[in-house]
Amino acid sequence: MQWWNDLISWLSSSAARETVFAAVVLFVAVLVAGLLAAWIASAAIKRVVGQRDREVKTAAIAALVDAATEASVWNSLTPQEQVLADRAVGQADMLVRLLPIRGSDVAANWAAHQLHELKRASATFGYQLDPAVVEFRDRLLEWQRHPSRTRRQFQNDLVRWRTERPEPDQASAEAQDAWVAQQHHDRYRETVTLSETATAGPQTAPTPTLESERR
Repeated sequence: MQWWNDLISWLSSSAARETVFAAVVLFVAVLVAGLLAAWIASAAIKRVVGQRDREVKTAAIAALVDAATEASVWNSLTPQEQVLADRAVGQADMLVRLLPIRGSDVAANWAAHQLHELKRASATFGYQLDPAVVEFRDRLLEWQRHPSRTRRQFQNDLVRWRTERPEPDQASAEAQDAWVAQQHHDRYRETVTLSETATAGPQTAPTPTLESERR
């Protein structure tokens, strides 16, 4: 206990005041520097994460707009091009649903419905598809800028579409879509068969062998 008494006596003496003051100032400076460094690091991390989220959102929206452009001419694409387009749409849909934004699943459902309608409209002659694609793009860009307000609009559209089409009409529309898709595949299958027949050309008779010539 002697060393403790000596320490207390030294701290209470006038000679230790400058040392204690310097130690307190150093401790406060180190604490403030640590808090400032943690705040700067946190702000930098948030900025990097926010920039990455914006890049992912921009890439997903660009992929959906590109898919809408292809969906507007869906009936003129080959089956292979349609498969590639569907894969790109699936990846963009997953990116939108995984975004850390409230209502991203609602935006993905709205985009999926609109893409399906564009595909169906591509088989209808005389349908103006350019305004539909432009509206699709503008709505997604509006969602990027104001996600909360646009989410309510998307939700209202989904509810309205669900109530406008009863179950019998839904079944007949799905049957019609399946028939149009089958006709599209059959048409391209006939085109591929005709092209293969044309490129094959007439078959030439086999040349006689040396043995047959001797006979």
